[in-house]
Amino acid sequence: MSLLTIILSILLPPLAVFLKHGLGTEFLISLLLTLVGWLPGVIYAFYVNSK
Repeated sequence: MSLLTIILSILLPPLAVFLKHGLGTEFLISLLLTLVGWLPGVIYAFYVNSK
């Protein structure tokens, strides 16, 4: 993962997932988890972007 991806995963998890995977199920899950709580969104963004 690049430094930009790491920073975006912390600050704006859905944007980080969108930039790497596009508009799809990963983005929607990340958006939903971020709306529920910031920390689940961050954890999911790191998980998805590290694959």
